[in-house]
Amino acid sequence: MLPWTVLGLALSLRLARSGAERGPPASAPQGDLLFLLDSSASVSHYEFSRVREFLGQLAALLPLGPGALRASLVHVGSRPHTEFPFGQHSSGSAVQDAIRAAAQRMGDTNTGLALAYAKEQLFAKAAGARPGVPKVLVWVTDGGSSDPVGPPMQELKDLGVTVFIVSTGRGNLLELSAAASAPAEKHLHFVDVDDLHIITQALRGSILDAMWPQQLRASEVTSSSFRLAWPPLLTADSGYYLLELAPSAEPGTARRQQLLGNATGWAWAGLDPDTDYDVALVPESNVRLLRPQHLRVRTLPEETGPERIVVSHARPRSLRVSWAPALGPAAALGYHVQVGPLWGGAAQRVEVPAGRNSTTLQGLAPGTAYLVTVTAAFRSGRERALSAKACTPDGERSRASRPQSPGAGGREP
Repeated sequence: MLPWTVLGLALSLRLARSGAERGPPASAPQGDLLFLLDSSASVSHYEFSRVREFLGQLAALLPLGPGALRASLVHVGSRPHTEFPFGQHSSGSAVQDAIRAAAQRMGDTNTGLALAYAKEQLFAKAAGARPGVPKVLVWVTDGGSSDPVGPPMQELKDLGVTVFIVSTGRGNLLELSAAASAPAEKHLHFVDVDDLHIITQALRGSILDAMWPQQLRASEVTSSSFRLAWPPLLTADSGYYLLELAPSAEPGTARRQQLLGNATGWAWAGLDPDTDYDVALVPESNVRLLRPQHLRVRTLPEETGPERIVVSHARPRSLRVSWAPALGPAAALGYHVQVGPLWGGAAQRVEVPAGRNSTTLQGLAPGTAYLVTVTAAFRSGRERALSAKACTPDGERSRASRPQSPGAGGREP
């Protein structure tokens, strides 16, 4: 019996060592998942309870644990508030219970402030965040915000965070499409608050895809950059990666980057627009032979426009604004036109859908100088704006001072 025992022990140790060399199992993707929950007074208590239940059910379906995904919950209100940080709960059921116990914070809907706070949490060691793992943000909202969302959201995406947005139906499609990761049809969901369960399985699958891609893939592609992600083929101790990038038409001008074995992503910047690039990921392992992975990525055409703002049909209380639209493959998703008095005062904003390049601004004051700004929103989440000055004629005063024509009110003396 003893020889068999020794043999079994040796075999067990060998299998354990072999498993360690293979790295993390495919069933345990690693990543940090932050739920951003609209907890402000703009959400009714009923809606909040339904959204809270939805997030709890979603968490219960995810592989949460110390060696897998970690979750955190942040409230949107007058000031952001962390319900629980990464790593506090070690299972899906524990996270589910913590979400269900969360109380609504009320206050204003300062989502932009909460997004800036979320960026700190996703990359802060003190919050339990881990370096070198994929980051995912799931923002559940009723669609409104008291402060700008675009700039802080773009900062998150530039850092490689995958952004999913679930709107209960009252949000601006154009703005939310720009805020979510591309493509919007995979990362943006408009669902009635009573039907949130419909998207649970699809959202779970998308989150896992973002946390652990099955092969080398590109995301956040713009006219000058894109981000790469790949599965954890190595560990920090078992080797390193060599990443190569070259324009397909000029393979001799390759750029190279060496990365640690625990890396699972990299962003290339400073690229030419509308250009094919060949990418090679070469895992250099000191344990076993691993094949390189290859990918071809085409950057987007340069995002241009709007151009040449023209102001016409000036009336005492209205102006007609036209512009040269952004055309081609990088055409804008839509425009918004903002007009406000040049010397201060309340501004108004008009949304213009894609395909149109003019609008009439109403409700203006006679004899007033205005600053008109036309902003194009693109699929990448970026915006380009152009401004022009315009002035409404002082029509009312002109009519009051106009001399009366003979015969209109009596005879000339």
